[in-house]
Amino acid sequence: MRIRSIHVKPNLPDVLVPLKDIAMNVWYSWNWDAVHLFIRLNPVLWEQANQNPVLMLGMLSQEDLDRAASDDSFVASLGRVHEQFQRYLKATAWFQEAGHDPDTQVAYFSAEYGLDEGLPIYSGGLGVLSGDHLKAASDLGLPLVGVGLLYQKGYFRQMLNLDGWQQESYPDNDWYNMPVHLEHDADGRPLTVSVEMAADQVVARIWRVQVGRVPLYLLDTNVPENPPHLREITSTLYGGDRETRIRQEIVLGVGGVRALRALGLSPTVYHMNEGHSAFLGLERLRTAMADHGCDLATAREYVSATNVFTTHTPVPAGNETFEPSLVQRYTQPLLSQIGLSFGEFLKLGQVGDGRPEGFGMTVLALRTAGFSNGVSQLHGEVSRKMWQGLWPSLPTHEIPIHAITNGIHTRTWVSHDMADLLVRYVGPRFVEKPWDFKVWERVEGIPASELWRTHQIRKERLIFFVRKRLLAQLRHQGAGPSALRAAEEVLDPDALTIGFSRRFATYKRATLLFHQAERIARLLSDEERPVQILFAGKAHPQDIPAKDLIKAVVHHARDPQLRHRMVFLEDYDINIARYLVQGVDVWLNTPRRPLEASGTSGMKAAANGALNCSVLDGWWPEGFHSDTGWAIGNGDAFKDDEEQDRVDAESLFHLLEGEIVPLFFDRDAHGMPRGWIEMMKASIRKLGAEFNTHRMVAEYAERAYLPAHAFGARWSGDSLKGAAELARWRARVTQAWSGVSVRVDQEPQREVRVGESVTMLIRARLGRLEPHDVAVELVHGPLDPAGHVRDGQVARAEFVSSEGDEHVFRVEVRCRSTGRYGFAARVLPRHDDLLNPLTPLLLNWE
Repeated sequence: MRIRSIHVKPNLPDVLVPLKDIAMNVWYSWNWDAVHLFIRLNPVLWEQANQNPVLMLGMLSQEDLDRAASDDSFVASLGRVHEQFQRYLKATAWFQEAGHDPDTQVAYFSAEYGLDEGLPIYSGGLGVLSGDHLKAASDLGLPLVGVGLLYQKGYFRQMLNLDGWQQESYPDNDWYNMPVHLEHDADGRPLTVSVEMAADQVVARIWRVQVGRVPLYLLDTNVPENPPHLREITSTLYGGDRETRIRQEIVLGVGGVRALRALGLSPTVYHMNEGHSAFLGLERLRTAMADHGCDLATAREYVSATNVFTTHTPVPAGNETFEPSLVQRYTQPLLSQIGLSFGEFLKLGQVGDGRPEGFGMTVLALRTAGFSNGVSQLHGEVSRKMWQGLWPSLPTHEIPIHAITNGIHTRTWVSHDMADLLVRYVGPRFVEKPWDFKVWERVEGIPASELWRTHQIRKERLIFFVRKRLLAQLRHQGAGPSALRAAEEVLDPDALTIGFSRRFATYKRATLLFHQAERIARLLSDEERPVQILFAGKAHPQDIPAKDLIKAVVHHARDPQLRHRMVFLEDYDINIARYLVQGVDVWLNTPRRPLEASGTSGMKAAANGALNCSVLDGWWPEGFHSDTGWAIGNGDAFKDDEEQDRVDAESLFHLLEGEIVPLFFDRDAHGMPRGWIEMMKASIRKLGAEFNTHRMVAEYAERAYLPAHAFGARWSGDSLKGAAELARWRARVTQAWSGVSVRVDQEPQREVRVGESVTMLIRARLGRLEPHDVAVELVHGPLDPAGHVRDGQVARAEFVSSEGDEHVFRVEVRCRSTGRYGFAARVLPRHDDLLNPLTPLLLNWE
């Protein structure tokens, strides 16, 4: 049977046509006035459509539409919002005002994007961060395009049975009723790309989601040209077996690069957000060789200089690896085209420390990017230690994995009530110029009574939402009448409300509070100073221990003594997250340090006035101050997990019982918790100004994107001659490196006074190299008890003269501390066009 299809669109009256423009651009998701338009049309349908404006427009009756068209007030509001939308699209922003190169174009690759609840192609924090990255790039005017996959079933929907066990369902997404456009070629046919993998030729359609000024292109293999097993490639996010995963990552990386070319785009910088897209380097090598007629070595210089990589997890399971035989089968067609042997390619994906290992996507990305970073200062340190095997002779603190701390897109996550308050007292620049972080200082001027009233309004809305969701949840589970009646009265608007929601994994320790059951029971059953806790989160379908944690929390929440003060909300998504961070008093975070790369939920809560209580992990060591929240423990990490849990649980209860609860209920004559409100102000002011994606994306632009673009632009404008010269230089240096050595010629005097300088001569044998080919350096600093230089500083030595087959260099260093001070000479290659002189590493020590 042959079925033909047509696309049926809503029949909007002429005055309502601007609604389509707004609905098809995710800009609406961070503009409350736009969202409110759709709520005004029909608030019940808005919820039924999962807050998806495109679907809602198709669900509205003609009566609803005609009523809105005849409502002067609604039409006027629509006109104002549409004018605001058009003005936003045309306005100049930070990137233009700063005078940055307009030819810059960044391609941002991510396996998932959390843009809005109505577009469920995300699983959690990585996707939400990617979505916030695009939104901030749009606000900043940064020329950036996103690339990802369009998952037919997205991530799973979570359902809990009566015993609290997580079950998963995978409903299909209907792209024709979502803010997604299908791209077409000049002849009006769907635009596709093909990718060869193993023995198959995979076809993928290209769709577009418009995120303000930034387009997000998504590839979809569910097309008639593909056989069933290939149509399933983009079926589910993080689903399937190892073959499915490697197919997904080849479509994302290789197919994504081809999709951009098919669209006529020529990005100058490629950002791999996590290692899932690291295969893009192969396609970039192929296109560079074809476009410029260059060899593989030249293409590698160009591609690595213009690649950026962000690693997001210190958890080994989060760093994707594949069996080498599987990688060979799927990449061999492309490797053959560029003349790269699989043996050489395999080396790019392995640490090579002698231990058995698979092919690591994180390792591949680290080896093929000119700039790499972790997502908090602590995560940068952890990543440098974790991947030290790639730079075995380099001091850990010098390993070229930098740190750019994550942030949030503030207007997406701050409630409209809080946003109105901020605009009223901080000023319109909060909306018009979100990159002006000085405006946050004005938070101090917000009257305490107004801040508290706004927060209480959001808490009341949260409790109403929780009761409604819990009732639906229990009805679906088949709960009895008594449980349903209890759900209607659960939670207290006057209670101290603690939120804990995130992906459930064992290291996040969701059950830490229950390590001392009697103490948590006392806190939650106290009638004079009531405390209540809200939980939400999903476990990966294959993570049985994490599912057990959810079950344990649900069982605690059903304890008759606690159930009116504890709730677990099923099917955690952006909508639930938004209600929680906008309404709780305290945001709780209990990861086992240092396994949290960053975490952003606490940032969202802080921007709404909640106070964080967290282990000093991820972003919190940077965000914690005595007036912004509380630190669980002092940052110590124990080798024994049970001991760690015992110590951290004790610290948490000490804070709750001795500081948090007393401060919250310390009220003045007007019932206001003045000390608490002062901390709310400090938290909003300090953390809101720092932990936002406008700061984050601007930092990526200035530290990674613009330097990479400058290198690429200089080379590509001359047919990669500069890259070819660098490749030849690198080959010459590598071949001659075994003949390079250094030694200190002049020993320093045995004792000096602090602050005095020491001059040293270093002799270098360079073989066939010249002094300008190398950097001779002295690493110096205090010695630890083992005799190693601790956090050494690097001083570059100056070339003085040549004496026979030796070259003399001189360096002067200042001794800045007392005690034992150490020096070590070294030599490494030096070239003006080396964006990252430490990758790959050539380094000889004395």
